[in-house]
Amino acid sequence: MDDPVTPFDLGRMFFGDHPPLFYAEIAFRTVVIYAYTLALIRWIGGRSVAQLSMVDLLLVIALGSAVGDATFYADVPLLQAMLVITLIVGLNKLLDTLIERSDRAKHIIDGRTIEVARNGRILCDGLRRRDLSPLEIKSMLRVAGVANLGQVESAYLEAGGGLSVFRRAAPVPGLPLVPPLDVTPLPPLDGGGDAACCSNCGAVRDPAQVRADTVCDQCGRSQWSPARLAPPDAPGQH
Repeated sequence: MDDPVTPFDLGRMFFGDHPPLFYAEIAFRTVVIYAYTLALIRWIGGRSVAQLSMVDLLLVIALGSAVGDATFYADVPLLQAMLVITLIVGLNKLLDTLIERSDRAKHIIDGRTIEVARNGRILCDGLRRRDLSPLEIKSMLRVAGVANLGQVESAYLEAGGGLSVFRRAAPVPGLPLVPPLDVTPLPPLDGGGDAACCSNCGAVRDPAQVRADTVCDQCGRSQWSPARLAPPDAPGQH
């Protein structure tokens, strides 16, 4: 039967039961595993460094366990850890090769580019394919320097997770994105103005045909506010 653990035993907590020389072994293990993993990562090439795809994210997770265990667990031989690391990196390299040579493999492994906004409106059908909400896309548009959906001609969520935004040459009234709704709520629809917009997806409608309880035919929400034109000094304005 194992001896009971003494709570808050500082010697056990900080130093463990290993001899002092084991710290030198940890340092040696770390240098060997780090150098070997770095060499394999360099062999993979620039794709994994340039963008973190789903395959590369899996690589990071798998390597994290294999590399970490080998650096300080005394019962994990270095050669076994190096074999695991080699297999993980080799599989990643194989998948990278398949992605480069086959569009079908790329779509299966990395996913497809989807359109998430068009003509000043967020496309909720596209978002459902990636389990995203309009709030998340609005945040990504703000990061891209978009202050109003009326500035957006189209926007695409790339397979690697980045957002590509194409702006209108002449912005039109649309849903304001700045400031965010959780900072300053949009004013309610008062029946005036030239256009009304859905506060969720940005769909623009004739204000005479919209009431406070009117359901948006694009996203199914019933929140409306006056459509506004982005101010002249807003990002992306000319």
